[in-house]
Amino acid sequence: MLLTIDVGNSRIKVAVFEHNKQVDFFIFETNEALKNFENIFQKYPNLQKIILSSVGKLDEEVVNFIKCKFQTEIIDHKSKFPFTNLYATPETLGIDRMVLAAGATLIYPNQNKLIIDAGTCITYDFVNAENQYLGGAISPGIKIRYKSLNNYTSKLPLLTLSEDFEIIGNSTKSAIHSGVINGVIFEIEGFISQYSLKNQDLTIILTGGDAEFLAKRLKSTIFANSNFLLESLNLLSLYTQKND
Repeated sequence: MLLTIDVGNSRIKVAVFEHNKQVDFFIFETNEALKNFENIFQKYPNLQKIILSSVGKLDEEVVNFIKCKFQTEIIDHKSKFPFTNLYATPETLGIDRMVLAAGATLIYPNQNKLIIDAGTCITYDFVNAENQYLGGAISPGIKIRYKSLNNYTSKLPLLTLSEDFEIIGNSTKSAIHSGVINGVIFEIEGFISQYSLKNQDLTIILTGGDAEFLAKRLKSTIFANSNFLLESLNLLSLYTQKND
């Protein structure tokens, strides 16, 4: 039984895997981490291992609590990955992006793969058919775009994601929704189109907090899995065990 932990910029996601099958899932705010981990460990006292990936800030007290309870592997740049990293500045590459690339490589080896993570930021990561990580792109996520319009103007209101939006916004609020949501959709479709032109048989994986919302509105054929990073951690743990 394995526990995977994804510490993001705003929330923590946790999944329990048994025989490579996800059996439980938790999500909570970072400031509620200690209480939630105590509850999880009480519910699953027989965990064999914990594997953790972090791009956010997790208190040292919480990290030490986790380490004291169970065998814990914290993924970093020195961890083993199933791809060749050709990023020009590998030490600056986000651990979350590396874990996603690892999961995609293990599931779709020797295929061209584009992983799109629609969270706080939208990241694009490309691994070619030779299992070489080449890089990608980073852009503002949906929430950041809404906040930026409010923060950097004097009169535009702060809005949140809406299911109701059109191409032509006939009010300030509807124009903001159109610009933010359609802007993200057009951006993603544009990236997919350009990558597809240059790479045959491209497999596209969409993940992150906004994955389900976007998947219903994208024209491209994609594999949508909002918790792909947690599954990738499970796969990466198995990979490291086999290659130790």
